[in-house]
Amino acid sequence: METSNFFPSVEIPNEGCQKTLKNCNELLPTLPQSKAWWFDQLFQYQGFWIPSFGIRGSMLINDHFKPRPTDIIVATFPKCGTTWLRALVFSIINRNSFDFSDHPLHKANPQELVLFFEGYLHRYGSTSFVDGLPSPRLLSTHLPYSLFPTRMTDDTSVCRFVYICRDPKDVFVSKWHFANKLRPKELPPLSLEEAFDLFCKGVSEYGPFWDHVLGYWEASVESPKKVLFLKYEDVKKEPLGCVRKLAEFLGVPFTPEEENNETVAEIVKLCSFESLSNQNVNKSQTSSGERPIGNSDFFRKGEVGDWVNHLSPEMVEKLNQITEQKLQGTGFNFD
Repeated sequence: METSNFFPSVEIPNEGCQKTLKNCNELLPTLPQSKAWWFDQLFQYQGFWIPSFGIRGSMLINDHFKPRPTDIIVATFPKCGTTWLRALVFSIINRNSFDFSDHPLHKANPQELVLFFEGYLHRYGSTSFVDGLPSPRLLSTHLPYSLFPTRMTDDTSVCRFVYICRDPKDVFVSKWHFANKLRPKELPPLSLEEAFDLFCKGVSEYGPFWDHVLGYWEASVESPKKVLFLKYEDVKKEPLGCVRKLAEFLGVPFTPEEENNETVAEIVKLCSFESLSNQNVNKSQTSSGERPIGNSDFFRKGEVGDWVNHLSPEMVEKLNQITEQKLQGTGFNFD
């Protein structure tokens, strides 16, 4: 896969896309607003707090995107293992195309190898670039499941979703650290207490967190061949089994020969936090013209349970209470 010249030249959106963008620009001022954790204002859109670019991307997807049977949508709430899951899916799908000793993940951040779906559509104001990608298309999103059109969610013959969730206490801590890396220098740091209050109220990028998780969980229960639901903690604990499960779901199970050659273990090693964070490309702290953040910003600790170093007992109790209340009767838990 060619990773240079990754961003296409900007095209003038066609008439249909221009109409969608116009509708979006007219809609945004009418929506409830809140300050975001980092760059943009957040808008309450169909039950979720979404940045303006996410709403534009969502509307373009709904109006113009044509899904294919081979599409793979890597879906996450922010700071739930997005970079890791992108790397795993990319490596599994492309394992016969590259040698592990000279792999694209040694030279490019997973963000560059699996396109950020709504971000791209917002940037180019059109679906044309994504429409032109060869199959299978690997697309990453933070959008809630309910924001995708029914032709993507109800039709079992097109596209598959892979979703990973994480303990909300670790999600909150990771997101707070990330926010303060990204906040413009002219803004004061976001305090832990203020961020905690916002997170508990559901006001954070793509929140409420619990609603986001449950949307994909319920879809995975209803359509297990359509949506694969993973827990970050399970992948950390049993990476080999989870990678096999991923490959099976994606329709490319490992062969006996690959098992004998320890291909699964090679993929786990290649995509590990230690491996990815130590690649020179991911040590860069400088932002590109396309992204306002550096590759190193996507790697902090990758640990389970780091929340114990940041949250007070009162905070833990409150988050646990909210989680219990939100998940009651759903059949899902984070244990």
